[in-house]
Amino acid sequence: MNKEILMVADAVSNEKGVDKDVIFEAIEAALASATRKKHGDEMEVRVAIDRSTGAYETFRQWMVFADDSNELEDPDCELRLQDAVDVDPDAKPGEYVEEPMESVEFGRIAAQTAKQVIVQKVREAERIQVVEEYQEREGELVSGIVKRVDRNGAYIDLGNNAEGFLSREDLIPREPLKSQDRVKGVLREVRSEIRGPQLFMTRNSPQFLIELFTVEVPEIGQGLIDVIGAARDPGLRAKIAVRSNDNRIDPVGACVGMRGSRVQAVSNELAGERVDIILHDENPAQYVINAMSPADVLSIVVDEDSHSMDIAVDEEKLSQAIGRGGQNIRLASELTGWKLNVMTETDAVDKSEQESRELINKFIADLDVDEDVATILVQEGFSSLEEVAYVPVSELLAISEFNEEIVEELRARARDVLITQAIATEEVLDQSEPAEDLLNLEGMDKELAYELASRAITTREDLAEQAVSDLEDIKLLDSERAANLIMAARAHWFEGEEQA
Repeated sequence: MNKEILMVADAVSNEKGVDKDVIFEAIEAALASATRKKHGDEMEVRVAIDRSTGAYETFRQWMVFADDSNELEDPDCELRLQDAVDVDPDAKPGEYVEEPMESVEFGRIAAQTAKQVIVQKVREAERIQVVEEYQEREGELVSGIVKRVDRNGAYIDLGNNAEGFLSREDLIPREPLKSQDRVKGVLREVRSEIRGPQLFMTRNSPQFLIELFTVEVPEIGQGLIDVIGAARDPGLRAKIAVRSNDNRIDPVGACVGMRGSRVQAVSNELAGERVDIILHDENPAQYVINAMSPADVLSIVVDEDSHSMDIAVDEEKLSQAIGRGGQNIRLASELTGWKLNVMTETDAVDKSEQESRELINKFIADLDVDEDVATILVQEGFSSLEEVAYVPVSELLAISEFNEEIVEELRARARDVLITQAIATEEVLDQSEPAEDLLNLEGMDKELAYELASRAITTREDLAEQAVSDLEDIKLLDSERAANLIMAARAHWFEGEEQA
């Protein structure tokens, strides 16, 4: 039997490429299981196999607990220290004591159990090996053959016992995948799990588009062309932004390829998805104009404060600029990172005139000037009192209609208005004192109480009438704390009901 154990270990180790120690541990576990079945399932058993001869010994084990321990539950595999020293004089709480016992033969039942354990150990070792191999490859392009497709997704054979999984959400919509198809995808996530898939792939992410172009366009791999970003409506349309690091290379032409061969190869892999290749520009406005392709932009207004742009196009081209279901404008926005508003040229002019009129009226009211002066300020690009009050004098003097006297008077009036507004704000804040019942509310602190008071929430009753959504913009509050404070403020509403 000893030789049989060695033969099993050698055969399985060579066949599966698993370390012999793993096989020996599996056989030891199988023999220990067979011993427990023979003598009693409750006992703890340890089997030790000599790795060179195949001979093995069996030991019964007990966990040692302190004499005053309350954790002792199973006398078949647990002993108090006073009893454990009879087995081993050196016994210590928290350790095992053991004594030799009769070994079972490595017979048919033990061999069958060992086989099952070995298979399980081999599978575990293979799964660990797969995770280790792919752990550093997240975000990379991988390919394999479809093993099967079910309602959950597609299982991909990646070779070397590795299996990838494409969920329905990660597949391109309406993509007709079937068994034995060769398919590519980006390795989205590697998860170490005992059962089920471990390598999760995706075909509908922008990164997949970038990786496909990296394969098809050698200049990208060589660093001559950079891919700045990508946006996709999987299966329908995509945009990818590129730029050249070599003035001699046209990045868009290189990505298109001769007679469109490169971009066509990518499109075919994406189930016919139409791909727009966009030239990146350091100027955000020009970048957005490029991203709006194939629509022609007539004018563009940039609002850096709101990180948005108003885009004017020909009325006949408005539907093209927006795209089906807002597709074109949405992809351009995702690609550039700017919020984009598309309108006709007439609408853009009307909006500009409306905004200008509002500014003119504001300057007339705040600075007490006539419409001509206010119009000149707006036309020269001034949009706030702060700009009038604090921009360098030279900028105002550069306006042909203004002299030094007018400039000084405008600056003085603007500063006076700003000071008056600041004083008024301070007075409002000073008058906004939180009431005692708000300050003493459970969970309330002084800083938050004053913040609420500045919003006209000065009493417990005021807070009780609020909703969580009314307070969500306060930095000192998260939704959970806001809900708890509101409920604490409402507690007195229900006191009478509880007493009744």
